[in-house]
Amino acid sequence: MSRRRSKPWLHRWSRPIVGAIALLGALNTGYITATKLMGEAAACPTSGCETVLNSPYAFVLGQPLALFGFLAYVAMAIFALGPLWVNPDAQKDLRLKLENSTWLLLFLGSTAMMLFSFYLMYIMVTEFVVPYGPQAVCFFCIASAILATAMFGVTLLGRTWDDVGQLLFSGLIVAVITVIGTLGVYANVGQAVDDGYNIVSGEGRVFFSITETSGNAEIELARHLEAVDAKMYGAFWCPHCYEQKKLFGVEALADFPYIECAPEGQSPQVEVCQAAASQLEAAGGQFGYPAWEINGKIITGRRSLEELADLSDYQGPRDFKNTL
Repeated sequence: MSRRRSKPWLHRWSRPIVGAIALLGALNTGYITATKLMGEAAACPTSGCETVLNSPYAFVLGQPLALFGFLAYVAMAIFALGPLWVNPDAQKDLRLKLENSTWLLLFLGSTAMMLFSFYLMYIMVTEFVVPYGPQAVCFFCIASAILATAMFGVTLLGRTWDDVGQLLFSGLIVAVITVIGTLGVYANVGQAVDDGYNIVSGEGRVFFSITETSGNAEIELARHLEAVDAKMYGAFWCPHCYEQKKLFGVEALADFPYIECAPEGQSPQVEVCQAAASQLEAAGGQFGYPAWEINGKIITGRRSLEELADLSDYQGPRDFKNTL
């Protein structure tokens, strides 16, 4: 009488393990997404981590990249754990069908996520760690790459695949699509716009480019803010600072009262920014980018041009072209 061969432990626990990894990934990316959508800074263990999390590589289609990562991890958790909710005794055929179909989805999804994470690790090292040093390491990004790789490994080894050749072919197709899509999404990142206003780091790396034109009202408001000694405090990597500058447009930015606060930026005035931060915090406020100092008062966050005009007692034309 032959004994039935028992499943390896990894095959028995592979779905719960993948599901747990995916949920950890969702927590990681969900936290970053929440901070970006609320305009808050992430609790980074390194001083330059925010540079990575606020770079053009951290946004896709105008939304935080972490949001798409969060959705991907949630989908992987559903693929891994969903079939376990089907009773194998009462609905055996449905359970088997869901397991077979979701295993392929888990493999293809983890393949794409792992390769995309590898590309982001390459970007982090070459574009941030090498020029800025170890303080630019993004541990949230490393954690996501490790989790995506772990999902791939457990998915690949967590079951017996009947057609390995078909599996490899499907993985190759997904890999090619992922690489081409990634390169396409980031094709224009870091490219200067000839007729635009390019926001760059101290080493000349382009983080954002503004192409919106200015109307007469935007130009006059910028000149007025300069004349009344108003200041906008910001950082070259700050997306909200970029959005604030976009409201003024290319021509108006020639007379824009901007103070660079990031030590890695062009002509930084760190001590001036620290003094403004201390002044605001002494009054019970919290300093963040962008911050405006107008008529001796410091306010934070993006502001409409109408609001800036009111705060600075601007009396010129107000037919502003650009709005929040």
